[in-house]
Order: sequence, then structure tokens, then C-alpha cells
Amino acid sequence: MKQVYSSIDLGSDTVKIVVCELYKGKLNLLAAASVPSHGIKKGLITDPIAAKECITSALDKVEGMLGFKIEKLLAVIPSYFTEYSLIKGEAKIEGDVITGQDIMNTYKDGVRGKIPQSQEFVTVLPIDFKINDRSVLKTPSGFPGEKLFARAIMATAPKKNIYSVVTVLEDLGIEVTDITLGPISNIFTYKTKDMYENVGIGIDMGSETTTVTLYNRCLPVKSSIVQKGGRDIDQRIAKIFGLSLDDAKRIKETFALAYKKNCSQNSFIEVETKNKEKIKISQLELTEIVMEELFEILTLVKKDINLLTNRQIQYIIVSGGASEIRDLEYLLNDVLHNHIKIGNIKTMGVRHNKYSVALGSILYFVDVLKTEGSDYSMLDKNDMESLSSPDRNSNISGDSMLGKVFGYFFGE
Repeated sequence: MKQVYSSIDLGSDTVKIVVCELYKGKLNLLAAASVPSHGIKKGLITDPIAAKECITSALDKVEGMLGFKIEKLLAVIPSYFTEYSLIKGEAKIEGDVITGQDIMNTYKDGVRGKIPQSQEFVTVLPIDFKINDRSVLKTPSGFPGEKLFARAIMATAPKKNIYSVVTVLEDLGIEVTDITLGPISNIFTYKTKDMYENVGIGIDMGSETTTVTLYNRCLPVKSSIVQKGGRDIDQRIAKIFGLSLDDAKRIKETFALAYKKNCSQNSFIEVETKNKEKIKISQLELTEIVMEELFEILTLVKKDINLLTNRQIQYIIVSGGASEIRDLEYLLNDVLHNHIKIGNIKTMGVRHNKYSVALGSILYFVDVLKTEGSDYSMLDKNDMESLSSPDRNSNISGDSMLGKVFGYFFGE
């Protein structure tokens, strides 16, 4: 049977929803959509009513593509003041072989008493497992033994980060199946086998902020947030040329480069100012503005990288909507030097880096299920067969549980 998963990323610029199916071990895109954000600032919900309107718009768009109603979502919460901690736990194996519940029991043992009072649990990311203090495994489900030991990274975040997102979604009748964080989702989108034994950096260039994350073995260790992003570029362009913010963003995305090397001095774009005056802007002039703003952002990122670690960095992956500006790789090499690459999403239909977090949330969740040895879909067999059109008035499940990761911790 196919498994279907859906996720939502509430960005400051756009709300993104991605729906995928897992069939015979391959993840296929079913639908993806983005709509302009309202009521969301720097990843935090500032106006719940406006946020609900744009979320509903995104849901309508995706449901129109799918032909059925979305009632469950994986949700990404803001990364402000996130903490990552090493935990160790152990549990007695209850049956003949290790099950998902045994794995959960080791996590519970490791988490117990470790969550800061001001924080809320988000998830656990396993490092490795030992059976009877011998074998080291990544997926122990199905193996025999008497005792299971686990090392993992526990992620926690301020309560308001979680409750604001979950409350808005549940008010819309959406069951939050799981929550995760942008730095976790991003690494699941881009990681490769050669990254597992290395230390690296993830740079997520969003609309209003840029998140810098230190990874070890593809697990987040620490994060920081630079309070600048793609919108700062838009505002600078708009101010200089007297344009609306939307027009400034449009010409940045379609005409500007991030580096002067390949600029054409003879290329111009005609736009209308807010005063209804038609003006021509050269690609070189526009690119110089974009390059200056990006240089400032990347200089701040470089400072944060030096604060996060003094270890040698083997890779730097750059993602987020602002990473799509053409020729950014030249500026990245100038400022950050070696081992840099701009993220490349391989899933057909969501190649734009603005979808990296929403897609990565699904990849993360599938990995959780694999570790547990579980089989789960957000649509049951009857739904798959009978749902043929969106129905905003259908009965909605009201028994969702905050932050549950397949029965982890919450509600106990």
C-alpha cells in the first residue's frame, strides 16, 4: 500500500505545503503549492487570523490538485532559541525482538528530567543503538536481545514557538501529526552519504532571517539566526528606485545576478515606480545593489560560523528562497571560500529551494518510521479509494496531540 504524507512550512514570505507518497521505497511528489504569507513575521505568527487565511488558501490550492481533503500535516516550528542536547537512554526489551516501542522507551529514559523548564520537547534524532552493550546499529527494529541502549540528539524549543503554530493549525481542523525544525528538515533534504562522518554548516537564506546551523554526522548541534534575509534586498531595491516591494522582489528574482562577473552592461529592464513613472534599470546597477546586500548577510553568517565552532568544516550547504539568485556561488566562494554548494533538490516538482524545509519534513518523518520499523500513512485505504474532491465541510478529527512523534512523550 502507498503511504501519503503532507507537510507545511510557514515562512515569512510564503506558506509552502508539500504532499508526497512513498511507494516501494521511493518518494514521489503528489502536489506542492506556495502562497504569499500574511500574519507571519520572521517565522513567528503575529496575526493568527491573517495566518489562517493564507494557510487556508494554500490548503485549497493543494487540495484542488489532489482531489481530496488534507486533514493531517507535519508542521515546521520556528527555530528561535532552539537547543540541541546529547541524551543517553536504555530500556529492557519487552518481547522476543526489538520493536518501535522499545526504541521509544530508550528515548523516554534519556529525555526524562532533561527538558529545560522554559523549553518544550520537539523531537529525538538517533545517533546509534547498542543491543546488550555490543552491536552498534542505526535501525535495531527486529533484532533479538535483552537490553537496548541509545544515544541521540534531543531538540527542544520555547513553548510559544510550538503552541502558536499548532494552535493555528488545529483551529483550522488540521491534526498535527508531528512537529520538526527547519535545520532538521533541511539536512534531510540535502544530505549525502559522504556527509555522515563530517562536520558541516547549513545556511538557510529565508525572507527575513538567515539560519546558520552546525551539523556533526548530519545531526544539528547548534544554530544561530542572522536577522537579515531576502526581503532586506527587496526593500533596498524598492527604496532606491521608488518601486513597490512586490516589483522589487520580481526584478531581483528574474533580472538581477548575485555577482557582477556575468553582468551585461547593455541589459535593461523597464519598470513602473509607485508614482506611475516608467524607468529603465540596468542589470549591472541592480546587481551591484543585490551583491552589496548579500555580501553583508554572508559576512554576518561567516561571523556566526566562527562563533558556532572552531573545528574544520568539510561542507557548507546553502538553501532557502534567496539561494536561488543567479550566480550566488561566486559570491559564496569569495566570502566563505571552500567546500560550499547551493542545495539541489532532486525530487521532481519541488526543485526550488524554498520547498527544502517542507520536503525535508517528510523525509525526516519517513526516517523516523524506518527507525521504528513502523508503517503509517496520513490517508487510510478507504481515504485513498473514496476521497475524490475537496470538502471543506467534512467531519474533522479533533483528537490531535501537540508534538507527538508517533506516541513520543506528549500526552503522558
